[in-house]
Amino acid sequence: MKEALFYERESDRRVRCGLCRFRCLIGEGERGICAVRENRGGTLYSLVYGKLCAEHVDPIEKKPLFHVMPGSRSYSIATVGCNFRCSHCQNYSISQVDRNAPIPGNEQTPQEVVQRALDNDCHSISYTYTEPTIFYEFAYDTARLARNAGLKNIFVTNGYISKEALASIAPFLDAANIDLKGFSEDFYRDVVHARLSEVLDSIVEYHRQGIWLELTTLIIPGLNDSETELRGIAEFIATNLGLDTPWHVSQFYPTFKLTDRPRTPLATLRRAREIGLAAGLRYVYEGNVPGEGGENTCCPSCSNVLIKRYGYLIESDRLRNGACPDCGAAIAGVGL
Repeated sequence: MKEALFYERESDRRVRCGLCRFRCLIGEGERGICAVRENRGGTLYSLVYGKLCAEHVDPIEKKPLFHVMPGSRSYSIATVGCNFRCSHCQNYSISQVDRNAPIPGNEQTPQEVVQRALDNDCHSISYTYTEPTIFYEFAYDTARLARNAGLKNIFVTNGYISKEALASIAPFLDAANIDLKGFSEDFYRDVVHARLSEVLDSIVEYHRQGIWLELTTLIIPGLNDSETELRGIAEFIATNLGLDTPWHVSQFYPTFKLTDRPRTPLATLRRAREIGLAAGLRYVYEGNVPGEGGENTCCPSCSNVLIKRYGYLIESDRLRNGACPDCGAAIAGVGL
């Protein structure tokens, strides 16, 4: 266990957690909504510090990040737990934990994670698979060491971190992929069990902190696939984040509690991409449909293909010093 950051002691040995936007009031012997932060005697502890439930070497495209060091490898880690209760969670076996059960995981130190990343020829460490906010203390300590070792740090997140927690780790974060899961409060309330307004505010805060952003929307038939919602997301990105912000629109597969929904039709993904491009976004990608062409990075000036992808694999990369070799247009991103 490690004493948690960002909490305040209140009366009757209760504590107010300030790590994420739920700001849980936690009684003695209880855990927050994430199920991995526990009040013991009026002190809040992280129960997952260094207890990794997943460690993998991934292509950075899997995050998905298409404009951060394309073709590089990212050392990816997670602990159990999450502060969301998404009905369609793909990693529910590790994100949705029994709050009364012991915390599983393999003990690792931040130093060991950084060394493993270096040993595996990774250029970054990704805090991913579950929600990195809930293992913040371990991510923070690791990110500081990673920065000193020349590695970049990446959050793959639901965007519910508090402003004060984000401000503290922002100097060590290079990029983030944030799930913007829908564009209605009803969807967030019923399917995600959170608030859209808080996610939007967090996304803007990431951008204000100077962290490179890419957004992902998993499009679920009948729940968040209306043209009104898709247009709302595209316009939000264009207005608040800028036209160079990549938007990934991904195909849904039935899983967890949403097995009654079909896969997202390819036509819906193509329509979402059209909506994004019509809003002025320069980079809109179709996810989970390899080989359809919607994964390629094209020059926003001359439209030529610059990076050709198949799934997470790069088949060709024509970028030259971050620019199109045909017309010289600069391509936005990190380490292109």
